[in-house]
Amino acid sequence: MATNSTSESQTVQKEPEQGKRVFTFKATQLVWLFFGILETLILLRILLKLLGANPANPIAVFIYGFTGIFVSPFMGLTGTPALEGKVLEISSLIAVVVYALIAWGIAGIIWVIFYRPRGTVVTQTTTSDRSSDK
Repeated sequence: MATNSTSESQTVQKEPEQGKRVFTFKATQLVWLFFGILETLILLRILLKLLGANPANPIAVFIYGFTGIFVSPFMGLTGTPALEGKVLEISSLIAVVVYALIAWGIAGIIWVIFYRPRGTVVTQTTTSDRSSDK
């Protein structure tokens, strides 16, 4: 009769505050994504106006309509130079800078409130012995 003995060990590593770090990372990435898309659309608006794009074109209508909400607080802040139907919206350029600063500020606030530095990793090892008779 032979006895076989096997030993199984399982190691689990737990890192305190890992969930908060993951949340902080994802939240800041969402902020940058939202503001990045917004700023890209505002820059497209500036480009379309500079090129004198047809304002009745469906793409131009969408971009002007969507970004108009976000650019409207800055309209009238400065003059808008125009030449032969081509317009340089300086107020839209200011909006891009302001929204970049707002995104940076929101991401910084999220980081300060929710980020927790990496702590000590807790390692837990469990061992189980099994023996079987043959």
